[in-house]
Amino acid sequence: MDRPLVITEDPDLLDDLLRVAAAAGAELDVAHAPAHARPYWNRAPLVVVGSDLADALAATGPPPRPRVLLVTRAPDEPDTWRRCVAVGAQSVLELPSAERRLVDEFADVVEPAERAGRVVCVVGGSGGAGASVLAASLALSASRRRLRTLLVDADPLGGGLDLLLGQEEAEGARWPDLVAREGRISFTALQAALPSFAELTLLSFHRGEVQAIPAEAMRSVLESGTRGFDLVIADLPRRLDPAAAEALGRAAVTLLVVAADVRGVLAAAQVLTGLREHTGEVRAVVRGGVLEESVVTASLNVPSAGTLPDQPRLVAALNRGDVPPVGRRTSLGRFCSSFLDSLYGPENGAGA
Repeated sequence: MDRPLVITEDPDLLDDLLRVAAAAGAELDVAHAPAHARPYWNRAPLVVVGSDLADALAATGPPPRPRVLLVTRAPDEPDTWRRCVAVGAQSVLELPSAERRLVDEFADVVEPAERAGRVVCVVGGSGGAGASVLAASLALSASRRRLRTLLVDADPLGGGLDLLLGQEEAEGARWPDLVAREGRISFTALQAALPSFAELTLLSFHRGEVQAIPAEAMRSVLESGTRGFDLVIADLPRRLDPAAAEALGRAAVTLLVVAADVRGVLAAAQVLTGLREHTGEVRAVVRGGVLEESVVTASLNVPSAGTLPDQPRLVAALNRGDVPPVGRRTSLGRFCSSFLDSLYGPENGAGA
């Protein structure tokens, strides 16, 4: 793949551009003189011209082309727009104020083809309903279908999805490493930074003190996730925070896990009130209990995503450090398979 082209001999400007490109996961071709740029001019997906070489480049009469940017570190320079027109640039970007825009420009040309991945949120209707286990199980089942899957642990007090998957020692970034980032995150850089195994990539928390996820950080992760993954599953807290609201606003469907007893339904009704402020389609996952599925869904006035009977020996398996059992002979596995069929069709509906 051809790389973006930078034309400058200003070392300070080049340092800035290399740093910005690295944030987008991009590698650059660099020309320190207009003559050196000629072989790359037409085939580079993006050309960034430093204001220091703009006049010299314009003197060579480069052919018109799309996606040319003029970049300067000198705000309000009087000749900037003349130089922009002379080199055929579409925009002028002043650094450092335009760094976020430049990250986006680099990321646009180096990202893989967009997958338009779907976001599924999972929320417990009450404590101990099993939402985290369901989120992890759906992610495992999807990855075994070779759907490229991102599992996002968005519940700071949930105990950690990495532990559920036996990946608490896995090397890679956690939420505290990402919360300071602003703007777009390259899918390539995100996947490379996070713990991954097979088709499953995981974003969880460090052990110890945890902090709330800023909405901006969640937005960046989900935008990156939907560009590069087939499926993004977010395990959300019952008490919705701004990050959870951000995820809900992007969800294709939200699964509300409801314990089939009176207290479970009443608690789920309170959670549901918050969900409906931020998302459209909510489906109930009814856990085994004393109430019939039809009674639970009618009480909540939501459609059913299916029932999830209690699975013998599940707690013992998780306490041993085993991953949730999602084979076809288990109730958990059958539920996950049925739900993924509803999203993608039988088996490999979305490809990898």
